[in-house]
Amino acid sequence: METIKSGENKFYIEESGEMAAIIEFVPGDNEKQIIVNHTFVSEDLRGEGLGEALIEKVAEFAREQNLKVVPECPFARTIMEEDQKYQDILA
Repeated sequence: METIKSGENKFYIEESGEMAAIIEFVPGDNEKQIIVNHTFVSEDLRGEGLGEALIEKVAEFAREQNLKVVPECPFARTIMEEDQKYQDILA
């Protein structure tokens, strides 16, 4: 698995010096929420589970910071709403 790096309001994976996969979030309606608004995985890396790994990283971050997640991105919403392991952090 590629190394997931963190940036301001995002987690990402680089390949050959370029962002190959990213999940971005912004502050929510209050200081206890974040909104996941964008997920992208380059075509070359799709199907390798990187999108799910990025969602897991956001979930870990949310739990550490005691935040709830509003998954506005369709990919993140589908994964997080269907998997029981994310129910504790959904807003």
